[in-house]
Amino acid sequence: MSKNFYRADRLPPYIFGEINKLKAKLRKDGKDIIDFGMGNPDMPTPKHIRDKLKEVTDKPGVGRYSMSKGIPGLRKAQAKYYEKRFDVKLDYENEVVVTLGSKEGLANLAQAISSPGDIIISPNPSYPIHPYGFIIAGASLRHLQTMTNGIFDPDIYLERLDRAIRHSSPSPVALIVSFPSNPTAQVVDLNFYKEIIKIALKYNVYVLSDLAYAEIYFDKSPPPSILQVNKAKQIAVEFTSMSKTYAMAGWRIGFAVGNKKLIEALTKIKSYLDYGAFTPVQVAAATALNGSQSCVSEIRSTYQSRRDVLVDSMSRSGWDIPSPKASMFAWAPVPKKYQKKGSLKFAKDLMTKANVAVSPGIAFGEYGEGFVRIGLVENEQRIRQAAKNIRNLKL
Repeated sequence: MSKNFYRADRLPPYIFGEINKLKAKLRKDGKDIIDFGMGNPDMPTPKHIRDKLKEVTDKPGVGRYSMSKGIPGLRKAQAKYYEKRFDVKLDYENEVVVTLGSKEGLANLAQAISSPGDIIISPNPSYPIHPYGFIIAGASLRHLQTMTNGIFDPDIYLERLDRAIRHSSPSPVALIVSFPSNPTAQVVDLNFYKEIIKIALKYNVYVLSDLAYAEIYFDKSPPPSILQVNKAKQIAVEFTSMSKTYAMAGWRIGFAVGNKKLIEALTKIKSYLDYGAFTPVQVAAATALNGSQSCVSEIRSTYQSRRDVLVDSMSRSGWDIPSPKASMFAWAPVPKKYQKKGSLKFAKDLMTKANVAVSPGIAFGEYGEGFVRIGLVENEQRIRQAAKNIRNLKL
Protein backbone atom coordinates (compact mmCIF):
# COMPACT_ATOMS: atom_id res chain seq x y z
CA MET A 1 0.00 0.00 0.00
CA SER A 2 1.45 3.33 -1.08
CA LYS A 3 0.30 6.45 0.69
CA ASN A 4 1.82 9.83 1.41
CA PHE A 5 1.68 11.22 4.94
CA TYR A 6 1.37 15.00 4.87
CA ARG A 7 3.01 15.87 8.19
CA ALA A 8 5.78 13.26 8.05
CA ASP A 9 6.56 14.14 4.45
CA ARG A 10 7.04 17.81 5.37
CA LEU A 11 10.05 16.91 7.50
CA PRO A 12 13.50 16.90 5.84
CA PRO A 13 15.90 13.94 6.11
CA TYR A 14 17.08 13.64 9.72
CA ILE A 15 20.80 14.39 9.66
CA PHE A 16 21.18 13.27 13.25
CA GLY A 17 19.90 9.86 12.15
CA GLU A 18 22.79 9.53 9.69
CA ILE A 19 25.29 10.42 12.40
CA ASN A 20 23.70 8.08 14.95
CA LYS A 21 23.70 5.21 12.45
CA LEU A 22 27.43 5.63 11.88
CA LYS A 23 28.03 5.88 15.62
CA ALA A 24 26.12 2.64 16.25
CA LYS A 25 28.09 0.84 13.53
CA LEU A 26 31.45 1.93 14.95
CA ARG A 27 30.45 0.88 18.46
CA LYS A 28 29.29 -2.48 17.14
CA ASP A 29 32.77 -2.84 15.63
CA GLY A 30 34.27 -2.30 19.08
CA LYS A 31 35.19 1.38 18.80
CA ASP A 32 35.12 3.46 21.99
CA ILE A 33 33.33 6.59 20.78
CA ILE A 34 33.71 9.66 22.99
CA ASP A 35 30.27 11.12 22.48
CA PHE A 36 29.78 14.89 22.52
CA GLY A 37 26.90 14.64 20.05
CA MET A 38 23.74 14.71 22.16
CA GLY A 39 22.98 17.11 25.00
CA ASN A 40 22.34 14.21 27.35
CA PRO A 41 23.48 14.97 30.93
CA ASP A 42 25.72 12.26 32.35
CA MET A 43 25.65 13.49 35.96
CA PRO A 44 23.34 11.76 38.46
CA THR A 45 20.15 13.48 39.54
CA PRO A 46 20.83 14.92 43.04
CA LYS A 47 20.20 12.40 45.81
CA HIS A 48 17.49 14.33 47.70
CA ILE A 49 15.40 14.45 44.52
CA ARG A 50 15.80 10.71 43.91
CA ASP A 51 15.00 10.01 47.55
CA LYS A 52 11.75 11.95 47.32
CA LEU A 53 10.78 9.97 44.21
CA LYS A 54 11.37 6.70 46.05
CA GLU A 55 9.42 7.89 49.09
CA VAL A 56 6.35 8.96 47.13
CA THR A 57 6.40 5.94 44.84
CA ASP A 58 5.72 3.67 47.84
CA LYS A 59 2.56 5.53 48.83
CA PRO A 60 -0.84 4.03 47.92
CA GLY A 61 -2.62 5.25 44.81
CA VAL A 62 0.36 6.85 43.07
CA GLY A 63 -0.03 4.60 40.03
CA ARG A 64 -3.25 6.37 39.05
CA TYR A 65 -3.49 9.06 36.38
CA SER A 66 -1.99 12.39 37.34
CA MET A 67 -3.02 15.91 36.23
CA SER A 68 -2.34 16.94 32.64
CA LYS A 69 -1.56 20.55 33.56
CA GLY A 70 0.59 19.46 36.50
CA ILE A 71 -0.11 18.98 40.19
CA PRO A 72 -0.78 22.25 42.10
CA GLY A 73 2.29 21.84 44.30
CA LEU A 74 4.62 21.76 41.29
CA ARG A 75 2.94 24.69 39.58
CA LYS A 76 3.20 26.68 42.82
CA ALA A 77 6.88 25.76 43.10
CA GLN A 78 7.54 27.04 39.57
CA ALA A 79 5.71 30.29 40.33
CA LYS A 80 7.87 30.74 43.45
CA TYR A 81 11.00 30.06 41.40
CA TYR A 82 10.09 32.83 38.95
CA GLU A 83 9.38 35.28 41.75
CA LYS A 84 12.64 34.53 43.54
CA ARG A 85 14.88 34.25 40.47
CA PHE A 86 13.39 36.87 38.15
CA ASP A 87 11.09 38.95 40.40
CA VAL A 88 8.21 37.90 38.11
CA LYS A 89 4.85 37.11 39.70
CA LEU A 90 2.82 34.30 38.13
CA ASP A 91 -0.69 33.03 38.79
CA TYR A 92 0.01 29.31 39.16
CA GLU A 93 -3.57 28.43 38.15
CA ASN A 94 -3.71 30.40 34.89
CA GLU A 95 -0.14 31.25 33.92
CA VAL A 96 1.76 28.00 34.61
CA VAL A 97 1.45 24.56 33.04
CA VAL A 98 3.75 21.57 33.57
CA THR A 99 4.99 19.94 30.37
CA LEU A 100 6.73 16.65 29.58
CA GLY A 101 9.96 18.55 29.04
CA SER A 102 10.21 21.85 27.17
CA LYS A 103 10.34 19.98 23.85
CA GLU A 104 6.84 18.53 24.31
CA GLY A 105 5.56 21.90 25.47
CA LEU A 106 6.85 23.69 22.38
CA ALA A 107 5.49 21.02 20.03
CA ASN A 108 2.05 21.00 21.64
CA LEU A 109 1.81 24.78 21.69
CA ALA A 110 2.60 24.69 17.98
CA GLN A 111 -0.39 22.37 17.53
CA ALA A 112 -2.53 24.68 19.64
CA ILE A 113 -1.88 27.97 17.84
CA SER A 114 -1.02 27.00 14.25
CA SER A 115 -3.15 26.62 11.16
CA PRO A 116 -1.90 25.58 7.71
CA GLY A 117 -0.37 28.62 6.06
CA ASP A 118 0.41 30.46 9.29
CA ILE A 119 3.90 31.96 9.37
CA ILE A 120 6.30 31.43 12.26
CA ILE A 121 9.64 33.20 12.54
CA SER A 122 12.25 30.73 13.75
CA PRO A 123 15.95 31.29 14.47
CA ASN A 124 18.48 29.58 12.23
CA PRO A 125 20.57 27.74 13.38
CA SER A 126 18.12 26.43 15.92
CA TYR A 127 17.22 23.56 18.21
CA PRO A 128 15.20 21.35 15.81
CA ILE A 129 11.89 21.41 17.71
CA HIS A 130 11.66 25.19 17.23
CA PRO A 131 11.10 25.04 13.47
CA TYR A 132 9.93 21.47 13.05
CA GLY A 133 7.33 21.54 15.80
CA PHE A 134 5.55 24.11 13.68
CA ILE A 135 6.26 22.28 10.43
CA ILE A 136 4.55 19.22 11.91
CA ALA A 137 1.65 21.44 12.98
CA GLY A 138 1.20 22.60 9.38
CA ALA A 139 2.61 26.11 9.66
CA SER A 140 5.13 27.75 7.33
CA LEU A 141 8.51 29.03 8.46
CA ARG A 142 10.48 32.18 7.89
CA HIS A 143 14.04 31.46 8.97
CA LEU A 144 15.88 34.25 10.75
CA GLN A 145 19.66 34.13 10.43
CA THR A 146 20.97 34.65 13.95
CA MET A 147 24.72 34.88 13.35
CA THR A 148 27.08 36.23 10.73
CA ASN A 149 30.44 34.48 10.32
CA GLY A 150 29.94 32.93 13.74
CA ILE A 151 29.25 36.24 15.46
CA PHE A 152 25.96 37.20 17.12
CA ASP A 153 25.22 40.94 16.83
CA PRO A 154 22.03 41.92 18.70
CA ASP A 155 21.47 45.03 16.57
CA ILE A 156 21.73 43.10 13.30
CA TYR A 157 19.46 40.39 14.71
CA LEU A 158 16.78 42.91 15.70
CA GLU A 159 17.03 44.65 12.33
CA ARG A 160 16.57 41.33 10.54
CA LEU A 161 13.63 40.46 12.78
CA ASP A 162 11.82 43.71 12.12
CA ARG A 163 12.38 43.34 8.38
CA ALA A 164 11.22 39.70 8.43
CA ILE A 165 7.95 40.63 10.10
CA ARG A 166 7.32 43.62 7.83
CA HIS A 167 7.89 41.59 4.69
CA SER A 168 5.90 38.52 5.71
CA SER A 169 2.52 37.96 4.14
CA PRO A 170 0.38 37.02 5.95
CA SER A 171 1.71 38.57 9.13
CA PRO A 172 3.52 36.07 11.41
CA VAL A 173 1.61 34.47 14.25
CA ALA A 174 4.63 34.04 16.49
CA LEU A 175 8.38 34.38 16.72
CA ILE A 176 10.76 32.14 18.64
CA VAL A 177 13.73 33.27 20.72
CA SER A 178 16.12 31.01 22.61
CA PHE A 179 18.87 32.35 24.86
CA PRO A 180 21.16 30.92 26.12
CA SER A 181 21.01 29.37 22.71
CA ASN A 182 21.06 25.75 21.71
CA PRO A 183 23.16 25.19 19.61
CA THR A 184 25.21 28.41 19.56
CA ALA A 185 25.47 29.10 23.34
CA GLN A 186 24.85 32.81 22.73
CA VAL A 187 23.47 34.94 25.57
CA VAL A 188 21.54 38.23 25.66
CA ASP A 189 20.72 40.86 28.27
CA LEU A 190 17.41 42.31 29.40
CA ASN A 191 17.70 45.29 27.03
CA PHE A 192 17.65 42.85 24.11
CA TYR A 193 14.40 41.35 25.38
CA LYS A 194 12.92 44.83 25.78
CA GLU A 195 13.47 45.40 22.08
CA ILE A 196 11.97 42.00 21.23
CA ILE A 197 8.81 42.82 23.19
CA LYS A 198 8.62 46.27 21.64
CA ILE A 199 8.72 44.75 18.14
CA ALA A 200 6.23 42.02 19.05
CA LEU A 201 3.72 44.49 20.49
CA LYS A 202 4.15 46.76 17.49
CA TYR A 203 3.23 43.99 15.05
CA ASN A 204 0.94 41.98 17.35
CA VAL A 205 3.07 38.84 17.19
CA TYR A 206 3.34 36.28 19.99
CA VAL A 207 6.79 35.57 21.45
CA LEU A 208 7.82 32.05 22.44
CA SER A 209 10.95 32.11 24.59
CA ASP A 210 12.95 28.94 25.26
CA LEU A 211 14.93 29.39 28.47
CA ALA A 212 15.98 25.78 29.01
CA TYR A 213 19.53 26.81 30.04
CA ALA A 214 18.54 29.50 32.55
CA GLU A 215 20.79 28.05 35.26
CA ILE A 216 23.72 26.79 33.17
CA TYR A 217 25.79 29.97 32.91
CA PHE A 218 29.41 30.85 33.61
CA ASP A 219 29.43 34.65 33.94
CA LYS A 220 28.49 36.48 37.12
CA SER A 221 25.23 37.73 35.62
CA PRO A 222 22.63 34.97 35.20
CA PRO A 223 20.50 34.93 32.04
CA PRO A 224 17.32 37.03 32.31
CA SER A 225 13.75 36.00 31.56
CA ILE A 226 11.81 37.75 28.83
CA LEU A 227 8.93 38.00 31.31
CA GLN A 228 10.93 40.54 33.30
CA VAL A 229 10.09 43.05 30.59
CA ASN A 230 7.11 45.32 31.22
CA LYS A 231 4.01 44.14 29.30
CA ALA A 232 5.76 40.91 28.24
CA LYS A 233 2.97 38.74 29.63
CA GLN A 234 0.57 40.42 27.23
CA ILE A 235 2.25 38.64 24.36
CA ALA A 236 4.91 36.15 25.53
CA VAL A 237 5.16 32.64 26.94
CA GLU A 238 8.39 31.09 28.22
CA PHE A 239 9.52 27.47 28.39
CA THR A 240 11.92 26.13 30.99
CA SER A 241 13.15 22.66 31.80
CA MET A 242 14.53 20.71 34.74
CA SER A 243 16.54 18.50 32.40
CA LYS A 244 19.85 20.35 32.55
CA THR A 245 19.42 22.37 35.75
CA TYR A 246 18.98 19.27 37.92
CA ALA A 247 20.33 16.56 35.57
CA MET A 248 16.76 15.27 35.13
CA ALA A 249 16.61 14.87 31.34
CA GLY A 250 14.99 11.44 31.43
CA TRP A 251 12.40 12.55 33.99
CA ARG A 252 10.70 14.72 31.34
CA ILE A 253 9.61 17.71 33.40
CA GLY A 254 9.39 21.23 32.01
CA PHE A 255 7.13 24.26 32.19
CA ALA A 256 5.40 26.86 30.09
CA VAL A 257 4.56 30.13 31.84
CA GLY A 258 3.29 33.56 30.90
CA ASN A 259 0.49 34.77 28.63
CA LYS A 260 -2.83 33.38 29.86
CA LYS A 261 -4.30 32.86 26.40
CA LEU A 262 -1.32 30.80 25.23
CA ILE A 263 -1.19 28.82 28.47
CA GLU A 264 -4.92 28.11 28.17
CA ALA A 265 -4.49 26.89 24.59
CA LEU A 266 -1.57 24.64 25.53
CA THR A 267 -3.45 23.28 28.55
CA LYS A 268 -6.44 22.42 26.39
CA ILE A 269 -4.34 20.55 23.81
CA LYS A 270 -2.51 18.65 26.55
CA SER A 271 -5.79 17.60 28.17
CA TYR A 272 -6.54 15.59 25.01
CA LEU A 273 -3.05 14.14 24.65
CA ASP A 274 -1.71 13.18 28.08
CA TYR A 275 -2.47 12.77 31.77
CA GLY A 276 0.70 14.47 32.90
CA ALA A 277 3.93 13.03 34.25
CA PHE A 278 3.94 10.26 36.87
CA THR A 279 2.84 11.94 40.13
CA PRO A 280 5.92 10.94 42.18
CA VAL A 281 8.10 12.50 39.47
CA GLN A 282 6.16 15.75 39.82
CA VAL A 283 6.42 15.69 43.62
CA ALA A 284 10.17 15.10 43.37
CA ALA A 285 10.43 17.99 40.88
CA ALA A 286 8.67 20.28 43.36
CA THR A 287 11.17 19.16 46.00
CA ALA A 288 13.99 20.14 43.64
CA LEU A 289 12.58 23.64 43.12
CA ASN A 290 11.69 24.24 46.76
CA GLY A 291 14.87 22.80 48.32
CA SER A 292 18.48 23.84 48.53
CA GLN A 293 19.95 24.97 45.22
CA SER A 294 23.51 23.98 46.09
CA CYS A 295 23.16 21.00 43.74
CA VAL A 296 22.48 23.42 40.87
CA SER A 297 25.69 25.29 41.67
CA GLU A 298 27.59 22.00 41.66
CA ILE A 299 26.17 20.98 38.29
CA ARG A 300 26.96 24.42 36.88
CA SER A 301 30.52 24.20 38.22
CA THR A 302 31.00 20.80 36.59
CA TYR A 303 29.96 22.15 33.19
CA GLN A 304 32.22 25.17 33.61
CA SER A 305 35.20 23.00 34.47
CA ARG A 306 34.54 20.76 31.46
CA ARG A 307 34.24 23.83 29.24
CA ASP A 308 37.63 25.09 30.38
CA VAL A 309 39.28 21.69 29.82
CA LEU A 310 37.67 21.39 26.38
CA VAL A 311 38.80 24.81 25.18
CA ASP A 312 42.34 24.38 26.54
CA SER A 313 42.96 20.80 25.40
CA MET A 314 41.48 21.30 21.93
CA SER A 315 43.56 24.44 21.46
CA ARG A 316 46.71 22.42 22.14
CA SER A 317 45.50 19.92 19.53
CA GLY A 318 45.19 22.66 16.91
CA TRP A 319 41.46 23.39 17.15
CA ASP A 320 40.53 26.81 18.53
CA ILE A 321 37.06 26.73 20.11
CA PRO A 322 35.41 29.91 21.47
CA SER A 323 34.65 29.62 25.17
CA PRO A 324 30.84 29.58 25.67
CA LYS A 325 29.36 31.89 28.30
CA ALA A 326 26.42 29.60 29.02
CA SER A 327 24.62 26.33 28.18
CA MET A 328 26.11 22.82 28.10
CA PHE A 329 27.43 23.28 24.56
CA ALA A 330 30.32 24.79 22.65
CA TRP A 331 29.68 26.08 19.13
CA ALA A 332 32.92 25.33 17.34
CA PRO A 333 34.03 26.48 13.89
CA VAL A 334 34.99 23.76 11.45
CA PRO A 335 38.80 23.82 11.06
CA LYS A 336 40.15 25.44 7.90
CA LYS A 337 41.15 22.03 6.55
CA TYR A 338 37.45 21.05 6.43
CA GLN A 339 35.75 24.32 5.55
CA LYS A 340 35.13 23.33 1.92
CA LYS A 341 34.13 19.79 2.88
CA GLY A 342 31.44 20.90 5.34
CA SER A 343 30.36 20.15 8.89
CA LEU A 344 28.83 16.74 8.12
CA LYS A 345 32.05 15.45 6.53
CA PHE A 346 34.05 16.82 9.46
CA ALA A 347 31.73 15.13 11.98
CA LYS A 348 32.02 11.81 10.16
CA ASP A 349 35.80 12.03 9.98
CA LEU A 350 36.00 12.83 13.69
CA MET A 351 34.09 9.62 14.38
CA THR A 352 35.88 7.32 11.96
CA LYS A 353 39.38 8.70 12.43
CA ALA A 354 39.41 10.02 16.01
CA ASN A 355 36.56 8.13 17.74
CA VAL A 356 34.89 11.43 18.66
CA ALA A 357 31.23 12.25 18.01
CA VAL A 358 29.92 15.81 17.57
CA SER A 359 26.80 17.26 15.96
CA PRO A 360 27.27 18.87 12.51
CA GLY A 361 26.07 22.45 12.37
CA ILE A 362 24.08 21.83 9.20
CA ALA A 363 21.71 19.68 11.28
CA PHE A 364 20.53 22.86 13.02
CA GLY A 365 19.74 24.74 9.82
CA GLU A 366 21.49 26.04 6.73
CA TYR A 367 23.13 28.88 8.66
CA GLY A 368 24.71 26.35 11.00
CA GLU A 369 27.02 25.15 8.25
CA GLY A 370 30.67 25.73 9.03
CA PHE A 371 30.28 24.79 12.70
CA VAL A 372 29.76 21.77 14.95
CA ARG A 373 28.08 21.56 18.33
CA ILE A 374 29.99 19.92 21.18
CA GLY A 375 28.08 18.75 24.25
CA LEU A 376 29.85 18.93 27.60
CA VAL A 377 28.60 15.48 28.51
CA GLU A 378 31.85 13.56 28.97
CA ASN A 379 34.12 13.83 31.99
CA GLU A 380 37.39 15.74 31.92
CA GLN A 381 39.54 12.66 31.36
CA ARG A 382 37.47 11.71 28.32
CA ILE A 383 37.63 15.28 27.00
CA ARG A 384 41.43 15.22 27.20
CA GLN A 385 41.50 11.84 25.47
CA ALA A 386 39.30 13.21 22.69
CA ALA A 387 41.75 16.07 22.20
CA LYS A 388 44.63 13.60 21.91
CA ASN A 389 42.69 11.59 19.33
CA ILE A 390 41.89 14.73 17.33
CA ARG A 391 45.54 15.78 17.35
CA ASN A 392 46.21 12.88 14.98
CA LEU A 393 44.03 14.55 12.35
CA LYS A 394 46.56 17.39 12.17
CA LEU A 395 43.96 20.13 11.94
